[in-house]
Amino acid sequence: MNTSALYEIFLKYPHICTDSRKASEDSIFFALKGENNDGNQYAAQALQKCPYAVIDNPECVVNDHCILVEDALDTLQKLAAYHRKRLGVPILAITGTNGKTTTKELVARVLSKKYKVFYTQGNLNNHIGVPLSLLSIDKSHEFAVIEMGASHKGEIAALCKIAAPDFGIITNVGRAHLEGFGSFEGVKATKAELYKYLHDNDGMAFVNYDNEFLEDMNPPHNIIYYGTKNFTHCQGTLLESPLFMSFKWAPSDEIIADEIKSNDECYTIHTHLIGSYNFENALAAVSVGYNFDISASDIKAAIEDYVPQNSRSQMQKTEKGNNLILDNYNANPSSMEAALNNFAKIDMPNKVLILGDMLELGSAAQREHSVTLGQINKLGFKDVYLVGQAFSSLNVPEPIHSFSNADECCKYLETNSITNSTILIKGSHGMKMDKVVPYL
Repeated sequence: MNTSALYEIFLKYPHICTDSRKASEDSIFFALKGENNDGNQYAAQALQKCPYAVIDNPECVVNDHCILVEDALDTLQKLAAYHRKRLGVPILAITGTNGKTTTKELVARVLSKKYKVFYTQGNLNNHIGVPLSLLSIDKSHEFAVIEMGASHKGEIAALCKIAAPDFGIITNVGRAHLEGFGSFEGVKATKAELYKYLHDNDGMAFVNYDNEFLEDMNPPHNIIYYGTKNFTHCQGTLLESPLFMSFKWAPSDEIIADEIKSNDECYTIHTHLIGSYNFENALAAVSVGYNFDISASDIKAAIEDYVPQNSRSQMQKTEKGNNLILDNYNANPSSMEAALNNFAKIDMPNKVLILGDMLELGSAAQREHSVTLGQINKLGFKDVYLVGQAFSSLNVPEPIHSFSNADECCKYLETNSITNSTILIKGSHGMKMDKVVPYL
């Protein structure tokens, strides 16, 4: 079956599912292969609830409601690209080493003050998630914000080919997924694939003028700059704040002598985001809002109303009197460095670090974890708990506590309680650092 014929079926049954347990009467089941499961094996089960199943194993055809294709994933991607071309909805793509999810959430909330916005849910930002996101957009939407993640070269280019973004943001580039990218230069080259697509298709990029790497990555001709320096379309300045990040901003035509002079409260934003590193994420959202004629008061309200969830710069108080800074959705050397520097500046008593390994660093793992350990010592943190094989393999000095996994750390915390402290919890998602939270 060709894509146009499948699309006609999709218009009648516009919900895509890849989990047979979530199949419904208005959905199409796509039999995708994962590391542990082959969706073809569940096609018959899905067809008990939904009208069609797209499969790529002829042995799993059970009736004429099985649509047999050569590759179910490729078919899903082609269907998403076909749908996107017929939507007529402007799409803004966001990628980067750190901050892309937070930036996506902030941008979507700002744009929602004027438009009906679709935006990537959860972490559906890869070769499967982006097509699923695109196929969730319908004619009622007026704007879409699509997050794009990558761990290997060429992945952003492939996602751009499917999503065809009109606008783009690269939040930053850092040392992450080095196992897949090979080097920092590999990271830059892959993220720059978004800029190349925008350049080749007359798109527009929102670029952080403060980040020297981004300008070197050949952004397109159409640019909206944001940052702390002059000559930007939106200029911001970070304000002193005890815990949550606050900043002031102004459009370029209201900046006098390279300073933000306005006392209008609409241009001062007090966020629920922990960490000065979130300043550039919020300023990106301001820049997008300003470009699309959203008022300063609406931009302020949208950003100030956002409360982070899912262990991304999330604050949580516990019954033991602890303030937890949960930043353990993911971790890489760049984000770890920024989190530690920010935590050192926070003026709160009894600060504790509970850090998990940074994964997917390949041959650079030992070096990068050693650098992090050196930073911990340099910043003077005394109450430190390190979790994971990479940290454990280092010569960790006392009084730092070291555990091979999160379960060992939990067992220790069960009998060695931490109370009345401010605790930063950070590590790669695969380290399951959320396990320690109930013991704090």
